[in-house]
Amino acid sequence: MTISTAETRKLYQQVASSIADAIRDGLHKPGQRLPSERDLAEEYKVSRPTVREAMIALEIRGLVEARHGSGIYVTEAPRPEAPAPDLDIGAFELTEARRLIEGEVAALAAATITEEELTELASILDEMLVAGDNTDKGEQADRRFHIAIAGASRNAALVTVVENLWDLRYKSPLCRAMLSRARQMVARPLIHDHQAILSALRERDPAQARNAMREHLGQVIDNLLTATEIDALERARNEVAARRTELARRSSL
Repeated sequence: MTISTAETRKLYQQVASSIADAIRDGLHKPGQRLPSERDLAEEYKVSRPTVREAMIALEIRGLVEARHGSGIYVTEAPRPEAPAPDLDIGAFELTEARRLIEGEVAALAAATITEEELTELASILDEMLVAGDNTDKGEQADRRFHIAIAGASRNAALVTVVENLWDLRYKSPLCRAMLSRARQMVARPLIHDHQAILSALRERDPAQARNAMREHLGQVIDNLLTATEIDALERARNEVAARRTELARRSSL
């Protein structure tokens, strides 16, 4: 498949759409294992992270399934597909946008935040600490923390932008699935990042607040990369093990 630079859809959507067409046309049959991530990346002339996003999109649409320790297979009895437009925003794109925008929001908030707002942020942090990073309550508190910082910027437009960016993660099944996986790969508790942001805001230091927010969201991007890389490495290891087993079997004939 040749991917046109004039095509407005995301690369992962193009790859997912092409593979979905191949499945419907019978080129990939039910129960058949799809080519390796490396082979698909070479075939479609895209990066391996793009292939990973495409695989997650196809899994959400019910066309493929990941079998632990084996690879990605066409589902035996595909369920009705989720419409592709619901898969519009990827987690990498969303978090990159948040890093750019919320870094500046934090810098502005550092110059205008009140003691009452700092107290509110500290209270939200306490809720996050009790709830834990990987729970619904923890995520809800996380959202409130970031929106409260936007509110402290005294800019209603920025509040709306931050709210919309958070809402996008729930509207996109692809984004939600990837961020859920990434939360399991946290190298350090995210509460530590939020404490650093609050500390910078208390200091009324815009540069420090900007850096703390950008470092926090940069860590989220790193967690996303780690999550997709671990999945890919595990599949690669199992593919090599399967080849070795097959070679050993053939050698014994």
